[in-house]
Amino acid sequence: MGAKQWSSDWMRAALGLCVLRTLAAGPTYGYAIAAALEENGFGTIKGGTLYPLLARYEAAGWIAVEWRIGAGGPERKYLSLTDIGRDELTTQTANWRDFTGTVLAHLDNTPTSSTALTTGTAKS
Repeated sequence: MGAKQWSSDWMRAALGLCVLRTLAAGPTYGYAIAAALEENGFGTIKGGTLYPLLARYEAAGWIAVEWRIGAGGPERKYLSLTDIGRDELTTQTANWRDFTGTVLAHLDNTPTSSTALTTGTAKS
């Protein structure tokens, strides 16, 4: 049985945060990031999706790049989180937890206080 195929919309929403989390474990390279995500149930992440994301994160200062000599092969581009990247991971993780809590509350039909006030369902 193959890995579950998640909605592409869900993957786009979660991939950046999950890449940052993968990099929190220490320096690694693109293929290893994709492999780690696949091992953790995210399915196959294509290079055309991953590498532009990594380039954006490098431009934002969230990741640093270091070229290292490969074992018996060409140099590899190793990536690591910067301090700014670690701060971004912390912020995005907190925001994701808030967001998913809101989604779950909605799915479970448990209005949050702000939802109850705007829909007129708050109990006095």
